[in-house]
Amino acid sequence: MNDEDEKLFFEVKKVIEREIRPIIEADGGRILLKKVDSGIVYVSLSGACAGCPGAVMTLRGGVERILKMRIKEVKAVKLA
Repeated sequence: MNDEDEKLFFEVKKVIEREIRPIIEADGGRILLKKVDSGIVYVSLSGACAGCPGAVMTLRGGVERILKMRIKEVKAVKLA
């Protein structure tokens, strides 16, 4: 991971911890930040989110939307 990706990883991690994780955990799910590579954020969803048909909507409409609003360097969020 280069310095830019490492800096972005920690920024993303803060937003996930403060804003996203509480929402996902309220529905019985879990989110884990795996890596950041050239502005692409990779996460895994587990718990109630694993295999849930709404997981893709959660990823795009929730996680990706919030991260892009807070951190301009985030280009996309994908499942790892």
